[in-house]
Amino acid sequence: MVVHFYATFRPIVGGKTVEVPLAEGATVAQVLEHLFDRYPELRAQMMDGQGNLLPYVHCFVNGRDVHYLPEGLQTPLRLEDRLDIFPPVGGGCI
Repeated sequence: MVVHFYATFRPIVGGKTVEVPLAEGATVAQVLEHLFDRYPELRAQMMDGQGNLLPYVHCFVNGRDVHYLPEGLQTPLRLEDRLDIFPPVGGGCI
């Protein structure tokens, strides 16, 4: 599976995408753990002390935010699924 990273996460992983070896049915959490093993700094940027995804970090499975999926981080993935990971984004003008 190819995982797509955006903005401030790209320098941490060294590019726009990372290939993750994935068995059919692996969960989002398992993919993230694989990524955290490879890029330890990523965990601190994405997870709280209890192992929950920070509310302002967004992981999208096929365009759907895992915060709103029924199984959350335990959502099983298929090999053809797309996983996009976005850091907090701010800005704009008042």
